[in-house]
Amino acid sequence: MNKKLTEVSQFAGVSEATVRRALNDSPLVAPATRERVLRALDILGLPRPTAVKGERSPLIGVVVPDLQNPVFPAFAEAIAGRLNKRGWIPVLCTRTSDGVSEANYIEMLLAQNIGGIVFIGSSYADAGPEQGAALRKRKVPLVLVNPADENADAVRISADDADAVSQSLTHLTGMGHERIGLLVGPVGHVPSARKLAAFAAFWKARQVPSDRWMPLVGHALFSMEAGAAAAAGLLARGATAIVCGSDELALGAVRGVRRLGLTVPGGVSVTGFDDSLFMGAVDPPLTTCRQPVARMADAAVEALAQQIQGHRVGPGVTLFQTELIVRNSTGRPARQSPT
Repeated sequence: MNKKLTEVSQFAGVSEATVRRALNDSPLVAPATRERVLRALDILGLPRPTAVKGERSPLIGVVVPDLQNPVFPAFAEAIAGRLNKRGWIPVLCTRTSDGVSEANYIEMLLAQNIGGIVFIGSSYADAGPEQGAALRKRKVPLVLVNPADENADAVRISADDADAVSQSLTHLTGMGHERIGLLVGPVGHVPSARKLAAFAAFWKARQVPSDRWMPLVGHALFSMEAGAAAAAGLLARGATAIVCGSDELALGAVRGVRRLGLTVPGGVSVTGFDDSLFMGAVDPPLTTCRQPVARMADAAVEALAQQIQGHRVGPGVTLFQTELIVRNSTGRPARQSPT
């Protein structure tokens, strides 16, 4: 224990005697100093004294599925900065190649009596029923950003997927495209389902029969290779443009188009979703719907803060409109496909 006391003392910047007093809840220790000591325990992974175990730690879990999709680090950075400004300590949790999953992280976070969790692009449902039940039982403050499933009982912050698809389709039809493909994530992925519903509604409003647009819908895992393969299938069915459910899929679609000896946008137009870092610098610069990351991060941290402070925040989804950023990956069709 002496070694651990030394570590806590050094981390908190106080003497070992002060650490002992703080752990024994001595009235001689100022509240701010005691909080520094308790925070040091949390960060070093040491248990709090029994008397204060009921207090939530200032650690906030920030859970993302992976760091390959550039929009996830963008959200994580924005949220972490806002947590820091409120005096909370973000703990980044992401799946690893050696098998550390959301379930593993949630177990570790619960052991630290975590102050709250922000899930980005995933949710507590992804961690498994036991972990989800533990979070609900402990009433851990939660906010989900662009969750992959419904989570009707949670606070959700989401981009308006339907409006993004409508903007992209309006842009492409305005340029003369009639056979437009939709490339989204796996079946069951809620943001993809919303995009597909908007795609169907767009053509229905224009009295385009379903047998014309349904063959132009593709599903793929969120990766460039999967996007390339799926795009090839859409082109084989006559698409002259492809609306993609993420920038990662869009970059894959561009790769797939080029493998067929076509060009973007001369042969096929491609749009993305997210406006991730460097999308203005790829070749060609990508037309994409920009998520308002900063405003969504503000809303997520505020909703979390309200829960941490004991205020009831009812479940529901807050939608944020995206902005179509027009760049060089879209243009007029080279020729009209046969009707």
